[in-house]
Amino acid sequence: MADSLWFASGEAFVVFAGPMQVEIALQRDRQNMDRRYVKVFRCYKQDYYHAVAAKEEGAYEVHVSPPRAGPYRAKSCREKEKLEYTEVLKMRGLPYSANKPQIIVFFSGYKVVEGRVHVVCRPDGKATGEAFVEFETAKEARSAMAKDKMSIGPRYMELFPTTREEARRARSRQ
Repeated sequence: MADSLWFASGEAFVVFAGPMQVEIALQRDRQNMDRRYVKVFRCYKQDYYHAVAAKEEGAYEVHVSPPRAGPYRAKSCREKEKLEYTEVLKMRGLPYSANKPQIIVFFSGYKVVEGRVHVVCRPDGKATGEAFVEFETAKEARSAMAKDKMSIGPRYMELFPTTREEARRARSRQ
């Protein structure tokens, strides 16, 4: 490891000395570190530099999602406002015990499509701490982003606009 950068949000950037180390690290995707589920993915150099600059400036709002196609990739919370929204939001940071009724209560006041709340689980049935929630309209999903950084129990939620396709892929991995 050549360098690392950690955030209180649980996110980290790690710079490796060579490509072999990168490949070894990528094999640890979706495994546990202690009792926490960890997602490992490549990111761009500019994401790392942006995070270093934000940390130096005291702006700890850097949240980089895994790279994906289309307009849905946000580098920071501020950029979430500029994204094109669909009816679906991705939740990250859920307590492992969270269930669909708790998620619906979390979004009370917003028009959630009840049959379209999906808590993501690993193939062994254990929760990953993520969920996908579909709202009646894209405008409603955008309004529900007001709940970003609010808590369910002791855990604060991170919300991201996403697509039905990403939610479908998450369901199919179980």
